[in-house]
Amino acid sequence: KEIGMGKQYATEIDRSAKIVNDPVINEYVNRVAQNVARNSDLTIPLTVKVIDSPEINAFALPGGFLYVNTGLLLAAEEEDQVAGVMAHEIAHVAARHWASQMTKMTLLQYATLPLLFTPMSYPVYMGVSQAFNFGIPLTFLKFNRSAEAEADYLGIQYMYKAGYDPNSYVAFFGKVMDEERRAPGSVPKIFQDHPPTPDRIIKSEEEIKEILPKREQYLVSTSEFNDVKSRLKTVVSTRRRE
Repeated sequence: KEIGMGKQYATEIDRSAKIVNDPVINEYVNRVAQNVARNSDLTIPLTVKVIDSPEINAFALPGGFLYVNTGLLLAAEEEDQVAGVMAHEIAHVAARHWASQMTKMTLLQYATLPLLFTPMSYPVYMGVSQAFNFGIPLTFLKFNRSAEAEADYLGIQYMYKAGYDPNSYVAFFGKVMDEERRAPGSVPKIFQDHPPTPDRIIKSEEEIKEILPKREQYLVSTSEFNDVKSRLKTVVSTRRRE
């Protein structure tokens, strides 16, 4: 049921959102995500797509559908920060956090929630997408504190196993908080409901020290990351002039 519901909403997103179709960007983002997924507890295939949205965010649907915003890719300074956010979202899927969410609302209610999509100009689309999260029920994306804590806990392990420094995930928390202070309202409501608060940051730092032996070397970034970011900037600016 989870996978079926995820497919339903993934189909709607694919049809209606501004999906980035650039093969170089998609191949790179997919490769980073699949590397994390291989080093996780995920037992189902992961489908990864990039959405043209300025919000610093990524989200996953039940059934293994991961969407990464262009805003996240452009805000990240290194590949490991992107991998960290992906690892957190993959953890939600691996831990099947929607199973408990679904006890709060029946599948029938999910199925009858309105999905929004009509052809629209780019500026209108941007406003609507940010306001409605592409028509996905917030219950799919909004988890309680214990689920977020578990996703933090699992995510740092997944990225560590994939070769990344888990501290970069914590550092990105700080970046998100700084961005919100600099430009109030720039952080998605999902982050505002369960923000990367100081206690989450401290807890993650403590868990990293306790459970993950420090390595001499980590995969921080690649020259490819910078190339993809430059390419993405061109793709995004071109689309917004259309």
